[in-house]
Order: sequence, then C-alpha cells, then structure tokens
Amino acid sequence: MPFYKDLVIASPIETAMDRLKKEDRIRIIQGLISLRDGFAKEKIPERSQNESLLLATWNIREFGPKNKGGERLLDTYFYIAEIIAAFDLVAVQEVRDDLSAINQVLRILGSDWQCVFTDVSDSKGGGNMERMAFVFDTRKVKLSGLTGEIVLPPKSVQFSRTPFMCGFKSGWTDFVLATVHIYYGDSVAEDPRRLQEIIDVAGFIKKRSEEKTASTPNWIVLGDFNIFKRSDATMKALTDAGFKVPAALTKDEIPGSNADKNKFYDQIALKVDDNRFRSKDRAGIFDFFQYVFKESESEIYKPFISGTLNYKNWKTFQMSDHLPMWVEIKIDFSTEYLKQKLLENFGVASA
Repeated sequence: MPFYKDLVIASPIETAMDRLKKEDRIRIIQGLISLRDGFAKEKIPERSQNESLLLATWNIREFGPKNKGGERLLDTYFYIAEIIAAFDLVAVQEVRDDLSAINQVLRILGSDWQCVFTDVSDSKGGGNMERMAFVFDTRKVKLSGLTGEIVLPPKSVQFSRTPFMCGFKSGWTDFVLATVHIYYGDSVAEDPRRLQEIIDVAGFIKKRSEEKTASTPNWIVLGDFNIFKRSDATMKALTDAGFKVPAALTKDEIPGSNADKNKFYDQIALKVDDNRFRSKDRAGIFDFFQYVFKESESEIYKPFISGTLNYKNWKTFQMSDHLPMWVEIKIDFSTEYLKQKLLENFGVASA
C-alpha cells in the first residue's frame, strides 16, 4: 500500500507538503477512502502474491507538475499513487520531460515500486516532449533484461512518439510489453497517419514475436491507440496482426476509456502462449471521477481553478482525460505443470 505518513499532522513532512492545512489532509484522506471503496465496488480483484497479475494501462494527461490546467495539487499525487497501487504493473503514457511528478508518486508508493521510462519524444515530430513509462511492484514483477524503443527501418515515417518495449517476469511467466501513444491527427475515426502507426507497431511486434530468437512467446501491446470504436479500421489493424483483446475487455458493459466513456482510445492486446500467459475473466475501466474530484466537489476546488477552464475540464488536467484500463492475467501454472509431468513420466492422466 502507499505511504500516508505525510497526511498525519504529527509526522515530519517535506517542504512541498507544508501547504497542506488540516482541512486539506481531511479531504485527501476521505478521497483515498472513497477510491478504495471504489476498487471494491468496481470489482477490481485484490492483488495476490502468486496467482495472478493485475496489468493496467493509463494515459495520465500531461503528467508533469504543471500543465495547461495549472499546478497539480497534492491531492492528485496521492490519488494517482493509490490507483497505481491497485495494480501490479502499469504502463503510463504522457509522462513529461520534468520527472518530478512521477517521482512524487513513486515516493508515495514506497521503495518496493520501480519505474523505467524512455527519453522524451521530440515535439518537432509530434511527440510533445513525452515519455513512456512502466511502473511496477518489484515484489511481484521483475525486469527480464530486454528494453528498447521501436524504430522503423530507413525511409519509413517514424512514430510521433517512439513505442517503448520492455521485458518482465512474474510468477511462471515472462512477457514483453510494448506501450504506445499513437498519433491522433484529425478528429476522425481513421486518420491515415494514425492508422499507419498502428499497422507499423503491430507488424513490427508480430515479426519480433515470431523470430526463432524471440526471448518469449508472450507479447502485449497496450496504451493509447486513439481508437474511436471497436469496429474501426484502426482496431482491425491490431487484430489483423494476430493480436487479441482479452474477451473480458470486449463485453458490452465495458465502456470507452476516455473521461466521457464514449471512445475506445486505450487498448490491451495480446499475442501469447496460453500455456504460460492467460487472461482471466476479470477486466475493466476504472472511472475514478466517481470517487474523487466529483461533480459535488466543484465548490471545494473552485479556488484552485484559474483561466477560462471549467471544473469538468480542469479536473482532467489534475487527474486525466483517460481512465485506467486493466486486465487480470493468470501467472500460476503449478497445477497444469504437475498434470503434464504426471502424464509424461508415468502415463497417468489427471482427472
């Protein structure tokens, strides 16, 4: 669980925390309790040590200490940390060049948590000086050693934001994650450059996964694809390359991942060996605005809103205009292994 000592008046606090008044601490603690109640209400599984991995992806809007909405409040850092801590491994997009925001979140999460991230993508190529990152609990997830950014062959149009590939191990399985923030372009369902970027990244990873020297048979692409609808050509580009979205994420009751829940921007797609990496029947989108920065709290936060932003827009610059997407992955294959060995070595089939 995250560290809450800075919210206790008697505890020593950092200079950045000195602005917290008694009413601020009470508000934040109440928000954290609300989030934790929300995890249970939304049926996010409790994290286990051995049985399953909770994998998530989250585009955290302009994730730095300041953005177009002004300075991020301390409330926000605690809430973001609490949400990340509900999972084992989170791919994060839109991390800014100034790393102080993600470092503040890591400080709250504690020393068991680690982050690996890319350099910034140049704004001249449409990258908006963003980084990709993976945040994970080292008690559950280990780095396998593979890391890299995906660069296309010469004469190709490069990605606006370079996809980040990283290998991990957890339980009985190892796998490679490639997180993306695909070019948006025009506000239409099938912007040509956006579609081409998805085709390129899916094709690249498909090729890598099928090489004889591939480090693992389990490859996952996840992140912000800027896909409008599941029926769009942008989504088909993923599935045509052999990637499958977990069935639990395709259910009708699973909404879009933008704040309005009407666009399917974010996706998790798998190309894996089911014998060692298998999605379970639990997945979803977590709408944190049902629990913090609620509409009923607009007057509380009104003094912090500057410029022409209204509360609904301002709070997306505090938290995000994207909602976390998550899926539960089976990583304990002890029973399957024992059954296999029983059959191979003794010719006995298990019931």
